[in-house]
Amino acid sequence: MMKNYAKTTVGDEARAELHEALALTGAEVSINRLPAGAGVPFVHAHKSNEEIYGVLSGRGKAVIDGEEIALAAGDWLRIAPAAKRQFSAAADEGIVYLCIQVKENSLGAFTAEDAVILS
Repeated sequence: MMKNYAKTTVGDEARAELHEALALTGAEVSINRLPAGAGVPFVHAHKSNEEIYGVLSGRGKAVIDGEEIALAAGDWLRIAPAAKRQFSAAADEGIVYLCIQVKENSLGAFTAEDAVILS
């Protein structure tokens, strides 16, 4: 019988994508680590997926549509699909961030609205 869950372990790699490891069907999740002074080497946007970023530790910045946004541990950021984005760590400190990618406007119900109480 197939299990109703999947589990994986993430190490200290620069980027861990969880889509395949967890057989995700409605989202892409990645954990990203940039050392001090490093940056993602490209600017990107999306066709239909929004991204939610959560800074787990460290400091850095995102440049979104030309606007520079300072980022620090505890910050969360939602970026619309069409926005042009690029991330980098601070010059003197690395950054670790979570990225959740989902289709924009696809959430029909959430939290208690989507829950089924079984006991």
